[in-house]
Amino acid sequence: MTGEPASRTVLDDGQIRHLELIQAVVARMGNNSFLIKGWALTLMGALLAFAAGNESRTVAATGFVPIVAFWLLDGYFLYKERLFRRLYDKVRRPGNGIEPFSLDASAGAEPAGALRAAGSLTVALFYGGLALAQLIALVVLF
Repeated sequence: MTGEPASRTVLDDGQIRHLELIQAVVARMGNNSFLIKGWALTLMGALLAFAAGNESRTVAATGFVPIVAFWLLDGYFLYKERLFRRLYDKVRRPGNGIEPFSLDASAGAEPAGALRAAGSLTVALFYGGLALAQLIALVVLF
């Protein structure tokens, strides 16, 4: 007894390449999400500094627009990443009936999925924190 499962599934080279292709898409979505957070943080810092330096309540209030835009965009990337993770999970199973090298992840789509992803804890805490900082700066500075 070696402790290994009796019926171990071996993937062929095409299936492995398909999984690698899906992994690359998932990594790209994760990288996009990371970049969006960086841009949001940079832009919000610049807007707050500009608003404080010029004592502009309008600029400070306008800072909420990019927060919402980046929040929704980040939610979209997270949603797409989840779809491709579901596709990966299906492709790795033998006899899955999925066309080889297909990147059609729409089978796992759900209504309002991007909005649900935007409301996930990690995304909501990050952008909620930015919005709270913007609100505090708006109240304190003006």
